[in-house]
Order: sequence, then structure tokens, then C-alpha cells
Amino acid sequence: MGFFDFLTEDIAIDLGTANTLVIHNDKVVVDSPSIVARDRTSKKIIAAGKEAAMMQGKTHENIKTIRPLKDGVIADFDASEQMLTMFIKEIPALKKKIFTPALRMVICIPSGITEVEMRAVKESAERVNGKEVYLIHEPMAAAIGIGVDIMQPKGNMIVDIGGGTTEIAVIALGGIVCDRSVKVAGDVFTNDIVYYMRTQHNLYVGERTAEKIKIQIGAATEDIEAPPEEMNVQGRDLLTGKPKQVNITYREIAKALDKSILRIEDAVMETLSQTPPELAADIYNTGVYLAGGGSMLRGLDKRLSLKTDLPVYIAEDPLRAVVRGTGITLKNINKFKGILIK
Repeated sequence: MGFFDFLTEDIAIDLGTANTLVIHNDKVVVDSPSIVARDRTSKKIIAAGKEAAMMQGKTHENIKTIRPLKDGVIADFDASEQMLTMFIKEIPALKKKIFTPALRMVICIPSGITEVEMRAVKESAERVNGKEVYLIHEPMAAAIGIGVDIMQPKGNMIVDIGGGTTEIAVIALGGIVCDRSVKVAGDVFTNDIVYYMRTQHNLYVGERTAEKIKIQIGAATEDIEAPPEEMNVQGRDLLTGKPKQVNITYREIAKALDKSILRIEDAVMETLSQTPPELAADIYNTGVYLAGGGSMLRGLDKRLSLKTDLPVYIAEDPLRAVVRGTGITLKNINKFKGILIK
């Protein structure tokens, strides 16, 4: 701590495959899709976040939309760095400053990440003026964001279904006891819907449309209490090549997503089977916590509950549970020093 501390700003980042969220001064200041649009001739990034998401699937050959993160890790180093820079520049409080302040950051990473992938995240952060960079595992951040006291000698199970990965972890005493990271999550669900529309309705739909279907009428099981209404989907007919529209119901989407959800169920069961007996007893009492955007899929909590015979709770505002936890860690950095990776 010293004289230059006022030049340092603290930010917490949830660098996700689908969305990137940034917290500054306890407020979520950036919540944008993790996507950039690049001009192919000049190699410049022309848009990031919401603006680039609107271009997705509608570009001509000079513009390419890129998702810099794949399966929760950086796939395109250059694009992810420029995306981070653009998002940090969007923070209202930093716009007013004359100098770019040095940043103290906490960034979350998937629990199944390798050393090389970890270094890529760290280097990206350092290049955007990160003076002190700490990393935290996603299930850990999700647990803190849900409001679980992770320092207690008590087992808690977290299932964080993001865009690229599903992180399943049993947490006790401020550490991860056993975990699984499966590459089945929101993006896979979207691709399942694209595939289903092609094979069952001969309709070719884009990623954006499939994403919309997933949000509007997506379901994990056919037996839901308040089923959503049918939805009209427009796309290209694969037989005639003409644009056409079909009507689909949530039951069809439940069928389309069944295989992928089974894989998540298996991973949860596998994690439970590796849990030490004392912690398994705790989990029997506390249940399973769901976080991440994927947990908002209708009926998923019910389906997991039937499979595990445990109560399943969805975090309030599951999309922001991870970034909230990262923000809390940033605020109490000394308390959580033990769980951060420097």
C-alpha cells in the first residue's frame, strides 16, 4: 500500500464463453456477449459485445464475427485481449480519468483448466494494464456469489452451467474437494437445437435463432408446471431453399436437449460417487446449488433432483452468481487469499 494506491482501480471479471461481466465499485458495469467483429482487410476490431452480437450470422466477407473464448478458455488470444480492452474502456468511472489507471483484477477460470490456458488468461489481463492479477475457480466464485460460507467445515455441491463448460464441484473448508468439468453447456444446447431443426423440420436456422428458441421455449423435461407457448421459427428450407416458418413446442426442444442433459446428469452422479462420506452426508442435508445461465433451462432443477434424490436450488439471478462471487472476493481479498491463484 502506498502513495500510488489512488491510481489503482479494482475490477472483478467473469470472462465467460457466452457473456463477459465486469464489476467495479460493487456494481455490474459491463454485461455483454463475449463476441467481437473484425474487419478482415485492416484486421481491426470494429465492434465488441452487444453490437458485434447483432452482426452475428449477418456479415459479408469483409467482416468476421469471432467468439474469442471456447469451452471456457481463450481460443483467440489477440481478439480476447482487444475485447477486454474495449470492455474496460466502457466502465463509466474509468472513462473520466485522464490516465489509464493500473488495475487490480480477480478473474474466474474453469476448474478443469490447464497451466497453459491459465497463463493465457493472466497474460491477457496483464496486457490490459493489470498490475495485480488473481484467478479464482468458477465453482468457488459461484458458491461465494450464491451466499454459501465456503470456509466452514461443511460440504456444499455447486453445479455451474455456463456457455462453454459445466463445472461441478464439492467445496469445503475454502477448497475444492472433488470436481468435474464437462464441455457440455449452453453452446452445446444451442447446437443441439440447430441440429434438431435440420433433421426434424428440414429447416436451417442460425446460432442466434437457436439461442432465441432455447431462451424462449427451452426445457429439460416434458413435464413442466407452466409450459411456454408455441413459437414460430423462421429459417431456410433445406429442400427448396426458400425462407419458411415452422411452429415448435417446448416438448420438441426437451427431446433435442435430452442427450446433452444426460451427460450433465452423469457428471453430477460421478462427482457424488467420488465425494468423501462425511461431505456426502452434508450434501444430503444442504442439497445441490445451480448457477450459470444454463441453470435457467425450465425443469432442469426438477430433473436433477429426480436423478440425485437431493433438493436442488437455483441461485437468484444465476447469470450473475459467478461475477458476484468474484466481486465479493475482490472486496475481501485478504480473507480469501487462500483460494485465489496469484
